[in-house]
Amino acid sequence: MVKLKRIFLPFFLLLLFSIVALPLSAQLSYRELCDRAVAAASVDSLSQAADYLRLAMKLEPDNPRNALLFSNLGTIQRRQQRYEDAIESYSYALNLAPHSIQILMNRASLYLELNKYDLARMDYSLVLDLERDNKKALLMRAYIYMQMRDYKSSRSDYKRLLKLAPFSYSARLGLATLARKEGEHEEALSILDKMLAEKQDVTKETDAERASLYIVRAGVEMDLQRAEPALADLEEAIRLDDSQAEAYLIRGQIYLSQKKKTLARKDFEKAMELGIPQSDMKELLMECK
Repeated sequence: MVKLKRIFLPFFLLLLFSIVALPLSAQLSYRELCDRAVAAASVDSLSQAADYLRLAMKLEPDNPRNALLFSNLGTIQRRQQRYEDAIESYSYALNLAPHSIQILMNRASLYLELNKYDLARMDYSLVLDLERDNKKALLMRAYIYMQMRDYKSSRSDYKRLLKLAPFSYSARLGLATLARKEGEHEEALSILDKMLAEKQDVTKETDAERASLYIVRAGVEMDLQRAEPALADLEEAIRLDDSQAEAYLIRGQIYLSQKKKTLARKDFEKAMELGIPQSDMKELLMECK
């Protein structure tokens, strides 16, 4: 018996050591791996969070929650700027849960971020097939149609959205922008004038949002060659929010049309400082010489 114990004890210790030596992740359950992924992502340990999600899916490949895990993995990859991987993960998620509105919205917004307008439009359309009155999907599809110059479809979506949410800031501003693109300047001004006349405490608009209204109205006034009211609107926009590059771009263009080249250059340089690519400003800067 003593001899048997002496043989068994080293074997037991070896087995125990091999269990302890296993990676911690291999000892965790599906639920624990998911919880650790959430905790890692919350402190921006994105690579570790992604690893935990992959381990969870590998541990239980048939778990119906894997659709959510693939979606979460896509969001982590998006934050890592691994955009093609993120799209692939969202697509895997949709293979498992093709009617998930949230996952469709996630993939659509990423397609839009990458300027893949038609793919984004298709995903937002799928959302609207599932949920006809989804306001966010309507708003984004209207914007995409406008970018694709399908103005008729864009107007249809904005009108439908305004029936659902008559005081929507984004829908009204989008419709005003569309009207300007269509050359319907008086319609655009009518919408913008009404929005600016409303009391701020009723619409709950921020200074940045009101600044955007002044900037769009200044653009319409510039189209109509009304320089003075356009400049007044831009001054007010900059007073409300001096971080919007378009205000300086439009004001610079007006100054350039007035042969005030020094002022124009100063505004163009400010617009570039706020994010407008230098390549987009090259010709305007040449005209300031």
